[in-house]
Amino acid sequence: MTDEINKLDRMAMRQAFSNAAKSYDAAAVLQREVAQRMLERFDYIKATPKVVLDIGAGTGEHTASLAKIFPRSRVIGVDVAEPMLQQLKKRSKWLKPLRPVCADMQYLPFADQSVDLIFSSLALQWCESLEETFSEFNRILRPGGFVLFSTFGPDTLKELRQSWAEVDDQVHVHNFMDMHDIGDAMMRSGMAEPVMDVENFTLTYSDVFSLMRELKAIGAHNVEDDRPRGLTGRGRMAALEKAYSQFKQNGVWPASYEVVYGHAWANPNVQQAADMPPQVSIDLLKGHQ
Repeated sequence: MTDEINKLDRMAMRQAFSNAAKSYDAAAVLQREVAQRMLERFDYIKATPKVVLDIGAGTGEHTASLAKIFPRSRVIGVDVAEPMLQQLKKRSKWLKPLRPVCADMQYLPFADQSVDLIFSSLALQWCESLEETFSEFNRILRPGGFVLFSTFGPDTLKELRQSWAEVDDQVHVHNFMDMHDIGDAMMRSGMAEPVMDVENFTLTYSDVFSLMRELKAIGAHNVEDDRPRGLTGRGRMAALEKAYSQFKQNGVWPASYEVVYGHAWANPNVQQAADMPPQVSIDLLKGHQ
């Protein structure tokens, strides 16, 4: 059984986030709020991790928060876009050094059982197979290690998805996995004792184009392999605006976001796959900035 629901152009995804590195912090209102709610959960999770990974670190805002929460830990920010990590490096000049690693979360360059905590806020929706990604997390986590994450559920951007469906039959908005399917993917990957919950948010905009500009500013482009290519004409944009106007209330245009939270523990019985590429020991990252 596979959990693959998106076939993504990963080069296009990397470029989109690279282009958004300088505009991301100003536009990432929801991303900041969700990460903060996740960080507050550490008030109830007693842990003293030696090595912490922030996967999908972006510009490093919550990587820096993790360094404050775990001042004795080695905190590493992992992101697929090097320009994002350049912003993280600038941030770490004023804080405890944050170690940046440019890597795809589906193929992590870390040795087996070398990490104690994986934190990932609103990044897993950019995976093509959550089961394989969780298996990768499970591989690098030490026994007793755990992952704390958030990702988007299927009601995310439902207004935009429905509006585009009235304009044409092309893919404009990613598919997002249901909470129960995410939990099943964790179980199939070998992770233990998964716990899930969900929260719904509604952001409002002055028009649909403001929403689309914000998505571009955070790098959340449509990078499906079968996405429409080329520029979107004025006629189709006008049709989108008309279709989206059915959701308008009290003078504002809503956008729904379903946020799925989860955590699970590592399974110490998972072995490294024989065909995995060579891995890098965490020790090699000491002093890397």
